[in-house]
Amino acid sequence: MSDTTVLITALEAAPGVIIPMIREVPPQILKRRPSPTKWSAYEHAIHLSQSDAPFLARLDMILSTPNPYIEAIENSPEDEAGAMLEIDLDENLDRYVRERAALVKRLEKLSPDEWQKTAEHEAFDHYSVWIMFRHLLNHEMLHAYRIEELLLKKDWD
Repeated sequence: MSDTTVLITALEAAPGVIIPMIREVPPQILKRRPSPTKWSAYEHAIHLSQSDAPFLARLDMILSTPNPYIEAIENSPEDEAGAMLEIDLDENLDRYVRERAALVKRLEKLSPDEWQKTAEHEAFDHYSVWIMFRHLLNHEMLHAYRIEELLLKKDWD
């Protein structure tokens, strides 16, 4: 396992990178999808703002259950069809900041043994608290990259 402090610091800093980037996206393309089946920058931002709660619930399960089983998280058909375009961005970005601060406080209190606690995961060969939060960071950076691609896209034809 790597240094938990580095991971926590990266998770804590992520909203400070992602939120200014989403604010940089011009209004005329903020909700525009690059294709009918690909999310807009707006949808990626909403999705990120909803990610911490399921991971905190997983953490509670792993720490309180003798043989925890984690199901894969799938996007809903409604979200894939554009439902996130109707969610208020400002409220959700504010929630993202609040929930991330709470997540960081929680992670800072975990013991070394808690970081190493494992679970069976539906889709992954092995899984632990450490892997779960590294996965959250990687997931977040993937969506941040997608937002940046849309922000910088030259050709919207």
